[in-house]
Amino acid sequence: MPNLQCVRIWITASLLFLFVSSWPSILSADEVLLGEIEFPTSGAPVAKPEFIRGVLYMHSFEYDLAARAFQQAQAIDPKFALAYWGEAMTNHHSLWRVQSQQAAQDVLNRLGNTSEERADMAPTQREKDYVRAAEVLFGMTEETKDLGKLERDIHYRNAMRQLHMAYPDDPEARVFYGLSVLGVGSANRDYASYMQAAAILTPVWDANRSHPGAAHYLIHSYDDPVHAILGLPMARAYGKIAVGAAHAQHMTSHIYVALGLWDDMIAANVTALSVESAKTVGEGARSREAWHHRYWLLYGRLQQGRLDDAREMLWMARERISNAPLPREPDYYGAMYARYLIDTELWDQADKWLAPADADVQIPHYTFARAFAAAKLGQLDKARELRAEIHTGGDANPEIILVQKEIDILKLEVGTVIAMAEGNEEKALNLARQATQMQASMPFRYGPPRISKPTAELLGDVLLELGDDEEAALAYEDQLTRSKLRTNSLLGLARAAARSGDTTTSRDAYGLLGDIWHSADKTAPALVEVNDYTEMH
Repeated sequence: MPNLQCVRIWITASLLFLFVSSWPSILSADEVLLGEIEFPTSGAPVAKPEFIRGVLYMHSFEYDLAARAFQQAQAIDPKFALAYWGEAMTNHHSLWRVQSQQAAQDVLNRLGNTSEERADMAPTQREKDYVRAAEVLFGMTEETKDLGKLERDIHYRNAMRQLHMAYPDDPEARVFYGLSVLGVGSANRDYASYMQAAAILTPVWDANRSHPGAAHYLIHSYDDPVHAILGLPMARAYGKIAVGAAHAQHMTSHIYVALGLWDDMIAANVTALSVESAKTVGEGARSREAWHHRYWLLYGRLQQGRLDDAREMLWMARERISNAPLPREPDYYGAMYARYLIDTELWDQADKWLAPADADVQIPHYTFARAFAAAKLGQLDKARELRAEIHTGGDANPEIILVQKEIDILKLEVGTVIAMAEGNEEKALNLARQATQMQASMPFRYGPPRISKPTAELLGDVLLELGDDEEAALAYEDQLTRSKLRTNSLLGLARAAARSGDTTTSRDAYGLLGDIWHSADKTAPALVEVNDYTEMH
């Protein structure tokens, strides 16, 4: 059994380090804090501050704001070659696996119509090499012009390695090289590439603890439950380094989720939403990125047992998609609906929170949660019909877009609950084991569990219902290695350990739940259970 008492002490101590924002909600351009870097260029001195601002925003993935800063630098100095390089690079969102190739080419073509003309605009060999690397990335060289994105990404990584080796004292060359390694490895969460990137980036972090790129990309490098503890110093620092970047505020929560530090995770996303809202004030637009922060915030509040807050968030999200929603908004609502329903287990609320009839929700999580709830309520025909409708699709960040293998897992899980309702215990157990094995074979994905109902947790639920308490405890422990301090799994472990006579594990698990639920709704049944157990032991 894991040493849950040590984990409890650690999470309790972490409450002392809550991130509390003391900065104004709206900052002027000169007051925005984004970090500190050194990036020598040949541009006009009066244009350099805007160029540096663009690089700082780009390091925090605030691509639109970065592009504006680079364009301002170009307006001040139309011959500023690296300002065009910077604007072109804002069209490459490497870790989001998004690239606007034509838009980037158009920017570089404004600098010059050919590689030779663009090279002539760059006064130093180092600046020529930066521009050349961008040409490689966007298919503007003979070797990359006919290649697909991943192949161009690989060539770009190689070009950045050469640039870094040519200028070993250039921290930006090192940082962008590290990011290029992450970009190639992100296609399949390649741990070797992620650790290689960490090794590349660490010297920059060690030399400059105010470098937003070093902090940000190291967080990505360590963004999994095994390595997350290594990223905790960067997470603690990054929110203060880049106060003016909403994505930076959110990004710290990647480490907090992986470690189960729910207070910190919630604070980070509350701040991210505040900065994101300030950024769009007066522009008459809703931020698409805000839904990313909102989704994570909902998960954190559910983990803390703050169900009233979660319901308020769900209600507000539902109101938003009732009024000319942006393309990704209905699907994010569908994912939030699934998170709420699965984590609260309030199956009779499934119809209450359905999306408005005219909202086109394509995300599979939504249909899965409805099917799962129907099966739990004994509505087996409805569950089977909805199960058949679970399919790939949706428009949102990759975090909630599922591949076919994950769809197969969702269908196995619904089948598990249907089989249990039919009394076919052997079939239910086989399906739950099959789903667990299938998910275990897939690479880890950051953030809240990719599968709305984590597979090992469902297996634990089935085993617990069948009275196999020791095996159930092992299943919950398995899930907790991948979803640190996830409260549904902790509660299952506490119950299974108590029933099997393992008082040490049950006491520690219930104790952890009491710590996590320090601000939970007082009437929550699970909190009452925790308090009753604690009083008895």
